[in-house]
Amino acid sequence: MKKRLLSIDVMRGMTIFFMIIVNDPGSWQYVYAPLEHSKWNGCTPTDLVFPFFVFIVGLSMSFSFLKFEKAERSKWIKKVLKRTVLIYLVGILLHWYPFFNKSIGELRVVGVLPRIALAYGIGSLIVIFVREKWLVYVLAAILLGYWGLLLGFGGDDPLSLPDNAVRSLDLWLFGENHIYHGYGIPFDPEGLLSTIPTVGTVLVGYLIGKTMQRVKLAKDKIIRIIPWGIGMIVAGVAWNFLGFPINKPIWSSSYVLYAGGLATLLLAVLIWIIDVQGWKDWAYVFRVFGLNPLASYALSGFVIKTFGLIKIGDQGLYGWLYSHLFQHAGNYFGSFLQALCYTMFIWLFAWWLYRKNKVIKL
Repeated sequence: MKKRLLSIDVMRGMTIFFMIIVNDPGSWQYVYAPLEHSKWNGCTPTDLVFPFFVFIVGLSMSFSFLKFEKAERSKWIKKVLKRTVLIYLVGILLHWYPFFNKSIGELRVVGVLPRIALAYGIGSLIVIFVREKWLVYVLAAILLGYWGLLLGFGGDDPLSLPDNAVRSLDLWLFGENHIYHGYGIPFDPEGLLSTIPTVGTVLVGYLIGKTMQRVKLAKDKIIRIIPWGIGMIVAGVAWNFLGFPINKPIWSSSYVLYAGGLATLLLAVLIWIIDVQGWKDWAYVFRVFGLNPLASYALSGFVIKTFGLIKIGDQGLYGWLYSHLFQHAGNYFGSFLQALCYTMFIWLFAWWLYRKNKVIKL
């Protein structure tokens, strides 16, 4: 495809924008319900942000890999592995930072950036070695196989928080000191086993991208992908009612289809607004983030941790700003307003790179 679709950059930037907002409220005690993750089963708007980004990773691959199709496979693989390792290491370093107050024995070895790295790397290798016509069958095998793994290797209640196979594998492989504890018990929502269906989300994005490439006009791309979006939503909801709940923490197969379908429909809407109608000025903020998405996300994690090191009394700087400034706007609104202001603070860095046309490759 010769003409670049601006809508893809906008959607990529939108996901980063909202990832930063939902990760950095002024106070975790005061968060609007749509900006919270579901406790277990179910899906809030916040639960869609991460899979939308992973979907965009796959979608972007379908275009960026075109230039490698005639290159030697070994060079292609080397590039993929290099990027996978880089993103993973950045994620681990962010978990470890500020280094002096966290031992390696407590280091979380999975997380958002490590998951993106592994899903990108594995998804890329599948695309490299498997012909396009077989990818839909690989996707089906991943989703059905993961369902089987959870049912076959889970405990008495294999889809519950304490008994799921994702948790069991992480505890056995990494130990409880190296995984997330935010659910009250050791359980990592970016666990190793649940990376398998995340690869499925990458493949969904890739296949939607390939579907778009079969036609030239933007409006024809919309017509091509809308039925797939609706079909995935219906399939995901049906699977949910048939016993495999839509669930982000274990990245259930029904969740892959449901989120993938919604991402596809959002993409179709953005293509119509931006690439067909030409209404693009409103999306400038998102376009800026879309040029350097992972660098912006990594910076947001680094800065928020740095704020925590700056103590004012018994509070870190970020908490102090909430209690002494933003909370005056109301508990919930102030918490949201601080997250929005922080996101725009990170945006200034992305804007500087955008103006310089600099891309930090992660």
